[in-house]
Parts: sequence; C-alpha cells; structure tokens
Amino acid sequence: MLTILGFVMIATFLVLIMMKKMTPMGALVLIPALFCVIVGKGAHLGDYVLKGVGDLAPTAAMLMFAIIYFGVMIDVGLFDPIVRVILRFCKADPMRVVVGTAILAAIVSLDGDGSTTFMITVSAMVPLYRRLKMSLVVMTGVAAMANGVMNTLPWGGPTARAAAALKLDASDIFVPMIPALAAGLLFVFALAYGLGLRERKRLGTLTLEDVTADPETVLVGAGSGAKGRKGKKVTGGAGGGTDAEAPETHGAAGAAEDGDDEHQGLDPNRATLRPKLYWFNAALTIALLTMMIREDLPIPVLFLLGAAIALTVNFPSVADQKARIAAHSENVVNVSGMVFAAAVFTGVLTGTGMVEHMARWLVDGIPDGMGPHMGLVTGILSIPLTYFMSNDGFYFGIVPILAEAGAAHGVDPVEIARASLVGQALHMSSPLVPAVYVLVGMAKVEFGDHTRFVVKWAALTSLVVLGAGLLFGII
Repeated sequence: MLTILGFVMIATFLVLIMMKKMTPMGALVLIPALFCVIVGKGAHLGDYVLKGVGDLAPTAAMLMFAIIYFGVMIDVGLFDPIVRVILRFCKADPMRVVVGTAILAAIVSLDGDGSTTFMITVSAMVPLYRRLKMSLVVMTGVAAMANGVMNTLPWGGPTARAAAALKLDASDIFVPMIPALAAGLLFVFALAYGLGLRERKRLGTLTLEDVTADPETVLVGAGSGAKGRKGKKVTGGAGGGTDAEAPETHGAAGAAEDGDDEHQGLDPNRATLRPKLYWFNAALTIALLTMMIREDLPIPVLFLLGAAIALTVNFPSVADQKARIAAHSENVVNVSGMVFAAAVFTGVLTGTGMVEHMARWLVDGIPDGMGPHMGLVTGILSIPLTYFMSNDGFYFGIVPILAEAGAAHGVDPVEIARASLVGQALHMSSPLVPAVYVLVGMAKVEFGDHTRFVVKWAALTSLVVLGAGLLFGII
C-alpha cells in the first residue's frame, strides 16, 4: 500500500504543477501533508517535517548566501567579460545563443555547484534571450542538462556519494566514465544546436548591428521596445509565432515587453560597478571556489563569509549594503522558501517509509535473468529514481542494494557505481533539487513549463550516456 501511495503522491504533485493548478511551493507542502494523513501517520507529520527541514537547512543557508554573494559579484561587474565573450560568439543568432548557453553552463559547472552555475548562466544569458524574444524555457532546459552531465565530477556530489556508499575510490568510478559522460555532453551541445535552429526558424532572420564591436547594445536587455542603449535595432522576420512546446516562456510572462528591469544590472554604466576592485573580487571568488572544492570549510560557511567580505569591501556604506541585500531578497526568499517546502515532501516521503517501499518494489521486480546485467539495470533505474529521490536517498539507500544484487551474479560494484551516475542529466531538474529553483526563479520561468519541456530531453541525454557506457565497455 505504501508503494502505491508513494507513486500516487509523486504523480499527483507532478500533474498539478505541470497543469498549473498549484504552485510548486504549495504542492510541495500540501500534497505530502495530505498523503501523510491518508497513510495514517498524520500525528507524526511534525516530526517528519522537522527532520526534513533539519536535513535541508544547511542547503538553504548555502543558497541564501550564495545568491547574495554572486548577486554582488554580478552587480560589481565580475562576470561582464564572460557576458561580452558569449555575446560576441552569439552575434544575435538564436542558434548560437542556445549553443552558447550550453557551453557557458558546462564551463561554469566545473566548480561543482549547480546553484552557482545557474546564477551565472541566467544572469549572462537572460538579457539576450529577452531582447531577441527567444524561449526562456529552452535556456533553462539546456542549462540544466549541461549542468546535470557535469554534476558527475568527483567534487560535484553524486560520484563522491557512490564512492562512499560502496567504499570505492572516486577516481575508479569517474575516470573510466569520462568517455560516456563526454558523449552525453556532446549530445547536449547537439541538442542545443537543434533547439537553436528551431528558435531561428520560429523567429525568422535576426540582425543586431555591430554586436561584436558593441555588445553593450544588448546588455541592457530588459527595457521595453526593440531599441538597444545606443539605438541599434533588433529585428525579426515573419516567423515570430509562439513556440509550440513553450508558448508562454519566450517572454517570461512578458518580462521583455512589460519593462521588467531585474537584469538591467548588466548595464555597462550601472552605478554598482567596481572596476578598481575587479581583481580583488576575482581573487576572492577563485579562493572561495578553491576552498569549496578542497572542502576546507562547509560550503554554507564559505558562502556566508564570502558574502560578508564581498558586501563590506565593495559597499562600505551600510545603506549601500542594505540596498544590495534588498535587491536580491526576492530570489533569496523564493529559493529558500522552496527548499524548506521541499523538506516537507522529502520528510514525509522518507519518514512514512514510502520511498523505501517504492525502491524495494522496483529492485524486487528485477527478473533473476537480469542479474548478470545489473549495470544496465542500475543505469535505467537511476533515471527515474534520481528524479523522484534525493541523491542521498538514492546513493546511500538504493545503490548498495543494487550492488549487492549484482555481486551475487559476479558484477563488480564499481560498474554499479558508474551506472548510477547515468541519471544525473534528469536529476538536476528534479523538484527535490534546490538549485533548479534558482534556475527557474531567476529566469522567471514557471517550474511546470520547465518540467514539461526538459524531462524528455534530459531522459534521452541520460540514455545516451548509458548507451555510450555500454558501447565502450565501461558499464
């Protein structure tokens, strides 16, 4: 019964948010609370929620101060050179813009933190998407998939969890998987190319005069009308219809037309620029990311210290510091609130035993004849399981069971560990991943729209990684 109710609860949640009958925050709280009562454990709801909140509190703190830190870095101009390079590559061509999004997300993902990747990618690319009236859901989908593949880096989380769960060396898991993961990343780039061609066809021929020589014309990016800062005009062809898969997202609820100015922070003449402190901010960011990779201090502590230093040095005035915090408060509240709402969902799913019953039902349903092929089975199961479960739940709760079943048929645990990484391309768009709310929140894309668009492509990317792993004899 718990197995059935677990699947029904997840299905109810996904259907309601994809049909936009509930907000993600409301669905993450109310649906598990209802099902907790249905399974007869309503009296324990408070315990489950507090346990979930306790588990996710460090993540919420990390995201809160990471948003402030990178928000300040964006304000002071640290990432402006990256924006200009990407714009020079894109040249107002929708195909290049989408491919540039994938490349930027993949490069920034080297730091191993999804939230950081999404904050930088969205801040750099949203002005251009809005100026060219491109589909923002394409941007969020491509960024999530690129980050999902790169999330398998040893310091990104999943590989370390798999190594810890099966008592293996992380390099033994990751290094042989590089060809398969490279195939997955190349597929994301190819997919970005295809989606970009579709955007180009939808929008018609676009021109942006002298974008290479004068990228600032699109850095304003959020004002109404078609004029850039220096009066250069963005024009579209006859193909200006809506995207059939995401009709409401290319304008992000009309942000470009309605004068939304959230991303005017990339205006090259903004008052918050601190060019004299550029190298200090660059050194601080590099030091922060290096210490994060080295795990010198817990990540929430690093971002807390980093945010305090960045604010104090760049904005000595208390009034200016308050203004910068206020400028980013909407993202802080939205993302942190979503994390704590997700704590209700995960707390109930785990506390009632539904997730354990669901996992064992799936594992017990594996035919005995598939025993020698547990690597393939693990890879396939990792796609849905890492979407519906946290990485901790999957790697510490399910992967050891799969490894044990494989060992009985002579399958090396390291093969199970490698196969368990397959589903990460889809995992990064899971409603249980806090970073995805940074992505959709900053882009002002409905979570349901993002989910409806990305699931099929991300699942296909995961299957490409699995297929490459089998082809190269890695899994």
